[in-house]
Amino acid sequence: MTYFEQLHPWCIIRNLPSKDGKVIARFRRHNDATAYLQVLQKQVTNVELVVKFNSPA
Repeated sequence: MTYFEQLHPWCIIRNLPSKDGKVIARFRRHNDATAYLQVLQKQVTNVELVVKFNSPA
């Protein structure tokens, strides 16, 4: 895990049919991630996005 990833543990992840997820954006705070998720969900309605905490351990 890179230093940037350690500083930004909250991720918005796009769920893919192959059970893999693609990280769309990373954030330091949960509030920032959920606010950006709401904006994305208004713009793109047919894609499943979730906020997850990516633990550095």
